[in-house]
Amino acid sequence: MERKIARFNVKITFQKNTVYEDAYKNQRTRWEDFFTCHAYASTFSGDESRGEVTYENRTVTFETRACSELTPVNSKEYRILFKGEAYDLEYVDPMNYQNRTMKFKARREVRLDGQEGNN
Repeated sequence: MERKIARFNVKITFQKNTVYEDAYKNQRTRWEDFFTCHAYASTFSGDESRGEVTYENRTVTFETRACSELTPVNSKEYRILFKGEAYDLEYVDPMNYQNRTMKFKARREVRLDGQEGNN
């Protein structure tokens, strides 16, 4: 099976939620860049209600080449940054364990103010 490298044409960054201690010894969490790579992004179309789109492009499936750096990625501790927006991982698919590609289904984060985007 011949692979086309040009398919992976968008850059994404995986971030890991890490715990740290602040100046007062309180435990806090923050998102830190973990790994950046190129991927293929596939969006799902929106839902329509009475002729208007109500759920537009909130879910994206990313496909990357398999590599050892992505082995620990899971849906609880990691998220993806794509085009300035943060996406929560819903699941990680190792693509039948063929060690060629990996798929990540992610949903755009919703901010506390009701807006979607990067928290």
